[in-house]
Amino acid sequence: MILSIESSCDDSSIAITNSETLELVYHKKISQELQHSMYGGVVPELAARLHIEALPKILEECVQYFPKLKAIAVTSAPGLSVTLTEGVTMAKALSISLDLPLIAVNHLKGHIYSLFIEKEEIMPMTILLVSGGHTQIIEANSLNDMNLIASTMDDSFGESFDKVSKMLGLGYPGGPVVQEFALKGDENRFELPVPLRQSPNIEFSYSGLKNAVRLLIDKCVKEDGTINLQDKYDICACFQKTAVAHIMQKTKKLFKQKVPNHFAIVGGASANTHLRTQIEDLCSKNGTTLHLSQLKYCSDNAAMIGRVAVEQYKINEFIDCDKIDVQSRLKGF
Repeated sequence: MILSIESSCDDSSIAITNSETLELVYHKKISQELQHSMYGGVVPELAARLHIEALPKILEECVQYFPKLKAIAVTSAPGLSVTLTEGVTMAKALSISLDLPLIAVNHLKGHIYSLFIEKEEIMPMTILLVSGGHTQIIEANSLNDMNLIASTMDDSFGESFDKVSKMLGLGYPGGPVVQEFALKGDENRFELPVPLRQSPNIEFSYSGLKNAVRLLIDKCVKEDGTINLQDKYDICACFQKTAVAHIMQKTKKLFKQKVPNHFAIVGGASANTHLRTQIEDLCSKNGTTLHLSQLKYCSDNAAMIGRVAVEQYKINEFIDCDKIDVQSRLKGF
């Protein structure tokens, strides 16, 4: 069995995976959403302190599995350096005290392998990764052969939802609440610019759309400084429609170049039902098999880290405790 730890942002999570059967033997996650909601986003130092409290509590429940462990795995990059450090510190301590090899896992690979929790991997595959920190299209041929073919020039898909939510005073995380508000709104009431509509390149950008929403909100604010509820519904609906239209426009360009046999959406923002529906339609029209993570594994979790670790364990891809380092950003695989 492999014990895996995830602390790249605001979720404290530990999992135990059977490396032979792929069974997820144990998995627990403690979210910090409530503590960060009053700030409208993640406060790194607060997140690190909460990890210090939560991770040992979860680990206590795993002691019974210690005699069966064969390795310790941990997210090492990318993420917030102060929160990654908490998970890495625990992993080092366990590796040394239990005399077990240490596995450093790429967080983005974790999202990709969330597709394969308790099942065999399917490669090659084209993957759209959408989260609070990343918007990327990746060609995944194998565990260590992944190529980044498109990325965002500035803000990510998930981050734009968080920012729009904050501007409207709807709270954090923004993805679920903006999606909920959009269901009650008129997506055709306001016209927002689709980013990079005229560009032939397959790349993403959300800073301009975010600014356009800010200007729209300013127009809707009444003299007393408030904005009525229906305006919020309609702004969310129009923003979501445009944000997804941008992704779909670029993804369709990719499909015109070469239709993939297997396509997937992963990452926390892949839970957006509007995006999922349109991707499903695109894949159906092109005869492409669509792969989706279970909703409970879309956001950050240790189960996906453990699933990557199984593959690394098979090829003895270990790292010395004194060589593992955290990285806040990662340019490639």
